[in-house]
Amino acid sequence: MNDTTRSSSSRADHVYYSVRDDIFEMRLLPGDRLTEGSIAERFGVSRTPAREALQRLQSDGLMRGYVRGGWEVVPIDLKRFEDLYEMRKLIETFAVGRLVAADSSLSGSVQQVLDRLDATWKVPRAQRIRDGREMVALDEAFHQALVTAADNAELSAAMQRVTDRIRVMRRLDLVYGDCIDETYDEHIAILDAIRNRETERSVALVGRHIEGSRSEVRGLTAERLQHARTAMEPHGAPYAPPRSRRTT
Repeated sequence: MNDTTRSSSSRADHVYYSVRDDIFEMRLLPGDRLTEGSIAERFGVSRTPAREALQRLQSDGLMRGYVRGGWEVVPIDLKRFEDLYEMRKLIETFAVGRLVAADSSLSGSVQQVLDRLDATWKVPRAQRIRDGREMVALDEAFHQALVTAADNAELSAAMQRVTDRIRVMRRLDLVYGDCIDETYDEHIAILDAIRNRETERSVALVGRHIEGSRSEVRGLTAERLQHARTAMEPHGAPYAPPRSRRTT
């Protein structure tokens, strides 16, 4: 579909979601540079919707502009991710503490959430998902479900914003790291503690789980990012110029 057959808004939406998916799927990696012109050409749109899409991605904390229509996928900033993980820990420990500390027994809706999570995570070891990208989606759904179960819409929205901003780093962790079995085991322990209404243990397990993930973030090196670049090179986004080898 070309630029004349969509509204300006729908064209910008199409570019926005497509480029965002390329970042989340690591077809574009932190530090990759591209231009408004290359995006416009790739999607058959004018520069205006391309610029609008990039500005939205900048608001999401995924892209940043520099000079003369140039843009860059936000490089890895470990201090920023440390801050995001601290916020994530505050949100999740509060939500889980609220779930378990209720005066009455767990509500039917919370029980249903736990049942669905049990079906995903309490499986024989041989049936555990080994695909890192699929694991990222499952992991995000697990944590979002627990926060959503606390029945606070603003808390859920804040959690989703944090999740969107740490997704690239989590993918580097789960796709190129070696923490899948640990993730399963820790999720199971958290679910059991919530079911048993062990408030302090539930909160402590969630906190340690997030700290473990944050520790992995600290250990992410330029070499691992370079490994991701090499592995993803054949599948790179076709509208991106040659990748910069600079990592931050």
